[in-house]
Amino acid sequence: MIVTVTPNPSLDRTLEVEALNRGEVVRAYADRSDPGGKGVNVSRALVANGHPSRAVLPLGGADGELLASLLQGLGIEVASVPIADAIRSNVTVVEPDGTVTKLNAPGPQLSGAEVEALLERAVAVTDGAAWVVGSGSLAPGTPDDLYARLAAAVRPVGVRVAVDTSGPALESVLAAGPDVLKPNEEELSEVTGVIPETLGDVVLAANELRSKGVGTVLVSLGPSGAVLVTDGQAFHGESGVIVPRSTVGAGDALLAGFLAAGGEGPEALAEGVAWGAAACVLPGTAVPGPGDLRRDLVRTHPVDPERRLALDDDRRRSTHA
Repeated sequence: MIVTVTPNPSLDRTLEVEALNRGEVVRAYADRSDPGGKGVNVSRALVANGHPSRAVLPLGGADGELLASLLQGLGIEVASVPIADAIRSNVTVVEPDGTVTKLNAPGPQLSGAEVEALLERAVAVTDGAAWVVGSGSLAPGTPDDLYARLAAAVRPVGVRVAVDTSGPALESVLAAGPDVLKPNEEELSEVTGVIPETLGDVVLAANELRSKGVGTVLVSLGPSGAVLVTDGQAFHGESGVIVPRSTVGAGDALLAGFLAAGGEGPEALAEGVAWGAAACVLPGTAVPGPGDLRRDLVRTHPVDPERRLALDDDRRRSTHA
């Protein structure tokens, strides 16, 4: 069992268009609605591949009720915390070349009591869990140290902690020593000041995070794959060339696959990369299932520190969900 905690869940609507032209009427040729939020995406990917997951999240309003219903329909256990405000709705626009424009609402304003209830609920449902995943942005009013407090609360019961977040929440969680931290390239740069141009730069920055208390660092690098840095070792995982349809949620699938495979070592990295690559060729925030995975295209090897990163303008522009 892997428990996910998503402080700022959403309903995600994805529209696929021929071209996104500002100021014009743009007609979509496909649309879909999915449960959203980074922790929710992790749970969805896990359950789609036969791994049980329990989602802890604040829910309010009609969209909150719909989100809970959608998750339960997917076979995800929902541990909800009632809140006064409605959850957010996000819109993603995808163009044929894989360009993604994402419009994320800020989310509900959580009261102090609602934040405490979320933490208490997370601790209460960890029975039998191997991992607790704190993932995504924080709703307005949520203290920056939420994930740090989550790590401190669940560690005494023997549950390992993985965190995927950004900004002040990422900075706050470092000293709490999460077992796994999963930044993307931009988040890694923001928290360390290192602007990575090579895989060696990525390892340097990841080791800076490890020196502050983090156990393992898993860095998602878009078209350059992912790098795993742990205890004096650094591995690079990459998949065969694909034409991305939507990169939204690929990092969440990467983390889900990595944890499903044990959360350590090159074998888990390879599984995570297979899940992340499969997510890229699916529409919207759809998650891959067993039939989507191409493990035969994945290669893992020790990091070549001189290898330069592939540039991806879409990844540079992306915001954290």
